[in-house]
Amino acid sequence: MAKPFNDADRDAVYRAIYERRDMRHFVRDPVDPIVLQRLFDAAHHAPSVGFMQPWRIARITDPALRGALHATVESERLATADALGKRREEFMKLKVEGMLECGELLVMALMDGRERHIFGRRTLPEMDLASVACAIQNMWLAARAEGLGMGWVSLFDVDAVRRLLHMPEGARPVAVLCVGHVDRFYSEPMLQTERWADRMPLADCVFDNRWPEDLKTQE
Repeated sequence: MAKPFNDADRDAVYRAIYERRDMRHFVRDPVDPIVLQRLFDAAHHAPSVGFMQPWRIARITDPALRGALHATVESERLATADALGKRREEFMKLKVEGMLECGELLVMALMDGRERHIFGRRTLPEMDLASVACAIQNMWLAARAEGLGMGWVSLFDVDAVRRLLHMPEGARPVAVLCVGHVDRFYSEPMLQTERWADRMPLADCVFDNRWPEDLKTQE
């Protein structure tokens, strides 16, 4: 039987999981290139269905391109606020990104030509997206272990970002990732602090064998 990590190593893994935060406040200091490469390598060692490795990472080093991406996000932020109706003003008070302050701006994308990969995707084609999400989570946990903050920005027009990055047909962006130094990590998820939402009880998310009747009625 395989042996578990020793207590200190195991505790470090769980600490990274529990202390990971979606950060929006950054310090304008550069990220060590060696550390950044370790984050890329952590992402690249994520699990992927059929070992297709569908992630592609664009590092944004052009200030003009960073500004254009920010403008795309800001446009969608306003559109999202309008779509929220009664919660519009509440949403507008939230800080949803740190794209202009973070040390590194990355775009995580799905590769083109994914239709040729059918191992594990024949009935669940969205598993390519699940694989990219695993890569993002790997990077997020590694960043926390390195003392770096990371924030996932999903407010953007997909086609606009595709055009800005000259992506080939079939490729598409999944996330804009802000990575950088922070003064401190939030003590709890910021959206929880801002009373936007609370973490669901674990018992509402785990069940045995069949979907519980009370969850059906809640939906």
